[in-house]
Amino acid sequence: MIQNDLFLRTLRGETVERPPVWMMRQAGRYLPEFRALRDQYDFFTRCRTPELVAEITIQPVDIVQVDAAILFSDILVVPQAMGIDIEMKENIGPFIAHPIRNTQDVERVQIPDVSHALGYVMEGIHLTKERLNNRVPLIGFAGAPWTILSYIVEGKGSKNFDIAKAFCFSQPELADQLLQKITDTTILYLKEKVKAGVDAIQLFDSWGGVLSPEDYSTFSWKYSRQIVEALSPLVPTIVFAKGCSFALEQMSQSSVAALGIDWTCQPSLARTLTQGKKVLQGNLDPAWLLASPEQITEKTHQMIRSFGKDLYIANLGHGILPNVPVENARAFVNAVKTFVE
Repeated sequence: MIQNDLFLRTLRGETVERPPVWMMRQAGRYLPEFRALRDQYDFFTRCRTPELVAEITIQPVDIVQVDAAILFSDILVVPQAMGIDIEMKENIGPFIAHPIRNTQDVERVQIPDVSHALGYVMEGIHLTKERLNNRVPLIGFAGAPWTILSYIVEGKGSKNFDIAKAFCFSQPELADQLLQKITDTTILYLKEKVKAGVDAIQLFDSWGGVLSPEDYSTFSWKYSRQIVEALSPLVPTIVFAKGCSFALEQMSQSSVAALGIDWTCQPSLARTLTQGKKVLQGNLDPAWLLASPEQITEKTHQMIRSFGKDLYIANLGHGILPNVPVENARAFVNAVKTFVE
């Protein structure tokens, strides 16, 4: 039995004493302990070494006292396993020397044996679960197919992913083939993660917001929903689609357990669009963690009151910033834990 199961009880829709709290990118650069390991090992070495995965995943549980751990990994391990060469370049981020742009490129993309190609992730889960010792739940994650396509077609990060969008708009059948391959691989991958022991799944659609509502339905949600429906019978699933409040009503009509909300969407609107039936997660602007601890506490309590105590997971509206002081991250977590209606 998990000792602190507040996060899982909330995902099940139970009435709880307070909202659970965790932070996207909580296993990250704001922690000196993380930076020490980053200085010793390159990015994908950290992702592929189970001992490092377990250590990094558990750091925020020990240091900041969050209510859930999220496995340290990266969304791009999936396209790597599909045969796409991806580097993580300093000051650039993900870089694909040979982006996917035509029929021959798409044909070369494989649906791998994920238990073999991504076995190191499963080893990381096993070791993390062992070291967590049932203190808090463990979240596994993957990137939404559209977000993965954005990187592997564009070739690198972008503000608007025009090349990726043009690929989809001008070659929709080819885009469908690629998106379906990513979707099928992601379902296999996440099912393996569940077998390995994760307690919940979050799907990150970081770049869904660059699409129009119609294009989001066509090129993103169509595929993300397949993942949600495949995984929801096994574990609670959360979808965080940044900049996609326009799709909350549509997304809430699936078997998703919770929907992540970014800071551009008012809590009252999110509740209305989801008819008050779904667990919502978010949505503090990560930059608020650069304010004083007193301001963080006040803003966090205001956020909880806006969403309501139940059917709610306290989190940020995107990942924690690398320059946030650790004491401010603690202030956020403590503000949630001390909230009184």
